[in-house]
Formats: sequence, structure tokens, C-alpha cells
Amino acid sequence: MNDKIALVTGSSRGIGRDIALKLADAASGVAVHYKNNREAAEKVVKKIREKGKFAACFCADLTKEKEALALVRNVEEKFGRIDILVNNVGPILVKSWEKITSSEWDYILHSNLMSALYCLKASLPGMRKRKWGRIINLGYSRAEQLVAFSSITPYAIAKTGLLILTRSVAASEGSAGITVNMVSPGLMEGGILPESKSVPKGRLGKFEDISSAVLFLVSDEADFISGTNLVVAGGWKI
Repeated sequence: MNDKIALVTGSSRGIGRDIALKLADAASGVAVHYKNNREAAEKVVKKIREKGKFAACFCADLTKEKEALALVRNVEEKFGRIDILVNNVGPILVKSWEKITSSEWDYILHSNLMSALYCLKASLPGMRKRKWGRIINLGYSRAEQLVAFSSITPYAIAKTGLLILTRSVAASEGSAGITVNMVSPGLMEGGILPESKSVPKGRLGKFEDISSAVLFLVSDEADFISGTNLVVAGGWKI
């Protein structure tokens, strides 16, 4: 992997930041994406460069298809290609479904589902040409459980849709040497969902739990794994 280029969306902070830094240990370069906080993104870039790797930051609102396409184009122009795409962007809104406005529904669905679609569609041509690619979509640990989620309804809908998209693209792109998987966190340290004593592991998830899973799935060791939803939740809600 030491000759690969990665694009991690939403990587100026949180899980995305940790994924970008973890990938920098293995890849040759990382494109750091942000929407609003350029200063935070530049700090991530600095840390990656201190590792002796290539890095640059890019701004885009990924709920807008044109900006997502421009992001991929700009990264490819800067780095030459995108080998690894991590679709990490995905805000959550905790609010009763009936009180959510139409604009809030649209924002959550576009941020969590459509942004990933836009970025992967734009990245696939280059991956197909090189016969190698890794796409990781960040999900939610209960995305496969079709039950009521009255306080996070649009988020749950988007993440379940993202899982279907993950498996659909995995099925169509396998012959091109491209794997597509989902990594689904559960309750996380510092998260906005209530803490729970029901996590069998006895603790909340850490950023490194997620970034380590991503690093494995983009590695050569995971070459035969595609269409998988890797739940990283310490046994929560199984």
C-alpha cells in the first residue's frame, strides 16, 4: 500500500481525522477533505507531512454533486489518482421524525447517502483503469436491523441505503479489482447518542477501533473481502 493515494471525506476532525492519520502510516499520500474548518484540516495535513507522506486539504460541500465531482477531480489533478476512497461524511440528527423539517431530511439523506454516491461514481473510472481500488463507506452498527428508529429516522434510512449501495457496487466492480465495504461504528466516546451500559465489551468505541478496521479492509490482506458490513460496536445491539 505504500504507493497508494487515499481520499478521506470529512477528515478534519473526529473519526475521519483518525482514519486519515492511520492511512498515512501505510499509504504514500492522503487528501484531507473539509467543509468549513480549513484550519483543522491544515493541522491534519501537517501531521501527515511530518510522517514523510504527501498531503493536501480540499474544501467541498459533498451534499452538492458538482462540488463532489470537483473534489475528486482536484484530488486526482494534485495526486495523480485516487486508489482508496473513504466516505466518512455523515452527520446525525437526534430528533423525533415528525418534527424534522423537509430541509433537515434532505440534508441528512444527502450528507450520509448521496455524498458517498457522488464521490464513488467520480472515483470509479480511475480505479477501473488501474484495476485496483478500495472504497470504504462509514455506516451505523444497526444499519441491517430494520426496526423503528424514531429519534434518528433519516440517519437510519440513509445508512441502510448506504449498505445496499455498498453491496450493489461491490457486486458490479469485483471484476475490476475494486473492493467496496462498510465499516459501521456503534456507540462512540464523545458521541451524541446516550451512553449505554449494554455494550458487552464494557466500553464505548474509540476512533482507533474504526480506523484500524478501515486500514485492514483497504490492505492487500483483505483483497477477497467485498460487500461486507464490518460492525465495530463491541457486541452492542446484536
